[in-house]
Amino acid sequence: MNLKEIKELITLMNENELMELEIERDGMKIRLRKSASGKIESITEERIALGTAHQVVRPAEKISEPVKPERNVIAIKAPMVGTFYRSASPETKPYIEIGQNVDVGQVVCIIEAMKLMNEIKSEVKGRVVEILVENARSIEYGQVLFMLEPI
Repeated sequence: MNLKEIKELITLMNENELMELEIERDGMKIRLRKSASGKIESITEERIALGTAHQVVRPAEKISEPVKPERNVIAIKAPMVGTFYRSASPETKPYIEIGQNVDVGQVVCIIEAMKLMNEIKSEVKGRVVEILVENARSIEYGQVLFMLEPI
């Protein structure tokens, strides 16, 4: 599998909002997985037959750019699996926007889980520097939703 094919798999993952993809072809197995920050990592395994035994070679390589150390930021993570909503309803404005200051206990989003709407509140005081999830998207437990710069 060459780099062009791997890039096509990454595009396929992004277009279909997949968090993990595993392909096996011609004795080569590749697994691509998105981390909570949205970066794509790959773990490849090449199976080489040695008589009746198999040796597994695992060259772990990063497909995405290495994370650059940035300013001091705090992640607000999803406390549950569900559907992420930035506002109480489609007609109302989002709870928070980039650049806005957030206080401890302030509602930052809603996560719908099993037909229940759960308000997610900030546990830190800070300024919103990044919103990592689009409205009405499925999220996983521990997925980073927002990045805050502490105040």
